[in-house]
Parts: sequence; C-alpha cells; structure tokens
Amino acid sequence: MPDTDTKIGFIGLGIMGAPMAANLARAGYPLVVNNRTRAKAEQFASSEGTDAAVAVVADTPKEVAERTDVVITMLPDSPDVEQVYLADDGVIAGARAGQLLIDMSSIAASVARTVSEAASGVGAAALDAPVSGGDVGARDGILSIMVGGPDEAFERARPIFEVLGKTIVHLGEAGAGQTAKACNQMVVAITIEAVSEALVLASKAGVDPARLLEVLSGGLAGNRVMEVKRRNFLEHDFGPGFRIELHHKDLGIALRTARELEVFVPATAIVDQMLAALRASGSGGLDHSALLTLIERESSHRI
Repeated sequence: MPDTDTKIGFIGLGIMGAPMAANLARAGYPLVVNNRTRAKAEQFASSEGTDAAVAVVADTPKEVAERTDVVITMLPDSPDVEQVYLADDGVIAGARAGQLLIDMSSIAASVARTVSEAASGVGAAALDAPVSGGDVGARDGILSIMVGGPDEAFERARPIFEVLGKTIVHLGEAGAGQTAKACNQMVVAITIEAVSEALVLASKAGVDPARLLEVLSGGLAGNRVMEVKRRNFLEHDFGPGFRIELHHKDLGIALRTARELEVFVPATAIVDQMLAALRASGSGGLDHSALLTLIERESSHRI
C-alpha cells in the first residue's frame, strides 16, 4: 500500500509525466511539481483529477528536492536529465542523505550512472526506471517499469511503482534499466515497421486492413503494437502518443550501445534511418505509428 506520508516531487509534466503524476496524486501522495514551462505545472496543480491540496508548484528542481522525500523525473533526453539533476539549482543541490531519486526518462545508461554517483555523493539513492506503455499505459497506470540501481532503493520505490505500472522488474545496478529500455525501443520500432509493411501490402492487394489486424492478433504474429496502435493505423490519427523524434533519439542510444559492445543490429539501423527520414520531412512531432506513412508513400498506396 502507498505510504501517503511520503511527499513526492515530480519534475516533467509532459505527455507521459502528467498522467503519471496524476495517478500518484489520486493514490494519496502529496506532490510538489516542477516543469520547464511553469504554466504547465500550475495548470496541473489546479486541474480536475488532481487535488490542488496535495499538488503545489516549486520554482526549481532544487526546491523540489528540498521539500520532498522522493523525487521523480520524466524528461525528454539525456541533456535534460543532466541539467535537472546536476545544475546549480538542480535536484542534487537540494538532495540530502536518505532521499530517493527516481529518473523515469529514457536516456543513455552512462548518464544514469553519473546521476547515481552524484546521488551517492550526498548520501541519497538513485534509480533509473524508464517505462514502456506509452501515454495509454501512463494514464491507466499499467506501464512496464525497468529498474536499475540498489536493491534497497528498489524495495523502497516498489509501492510508488505499483501505482504507476503493472510489470515492474529490477534488472541490476545503475544503468541496467536504461539498457533494457533501449532494447525495448528496438523491438517496438521494428514491430511498428513490420506491421506497417503488412498493412500496406495487404491493403494494396485488396485485403481489409482492419480484418488483417484481427486475424494476425490471434496468431503468433500478435503483438501489443497492433492492439494499442490499431486506431492510429486505421484512422491515420498520428497525434502523439510517443513522438517520432523521441523514438529516433532512443534508437540512437541503442545503436551507440551496440557499437560499443560490437553487437550486430541491422534491423534497428534500418528503422533508425526511416525515423530520420520522417524527422527530416517535418514529421518528428507525430506519433511513432506514423512510420506507416513512409511505407505508404514509398508504395504509392494509402491503406
């Protein structure tokens, strides 16, 4: 059960962060929130579904740390995490011995290890805990959470994770969660691309795409992408979700890791280039299911 005497700081109220923070507020945790755009934090604190009595706005990440027992961050990229944690007005500057710091962003494992070392330097404990499940999983509290960091810190964080997710796995020391997330993003990207190819091929051959998804979902080809992104594909609704530019960033992390470890990842490299093409054409802000549009364009066929 959640310990609602624990005050949680939440930094980063974007597409993923806002519903995650709202779930924590509904579970009874008092929140101190911060966002790069202050207006978004103020809107969150006063919005329906979040009790304003348990959500207050802090001016800086340092202030968030000073006023809370646990700090959670959900940020776009590695440089954002470094800035929020390590700047003069960052989380580490306000952290103290015994505090728990949880970064749920998708970043490079090396940055996660840097944050962990900085936290240890002030007597705090850090976890890297990136998630999978998209905005739907964030809203419904059914995210998959991949955790790296000390065992004791993981057990302390478990009640919080249970509010946010359904599948919660401790994978090892600092950085292990981010390595798992890179692997997750490889599989998701390649699956979206494969489903897109199948939809365009079937449609151009005269087979109803909706019926194709139905029959594929019942066999070995079934996957969560076809379930969660079904409407996006069929209605060409590519409002994010999870933006192409962020998935491209994640595949960059995966490819750099693969190069360092000399691992052969050809399919990942191909999909990375497809995402790069979509970004270059101005589609980086669309949902990653918009990979379909690239297959459609090159096939001269819209499903």
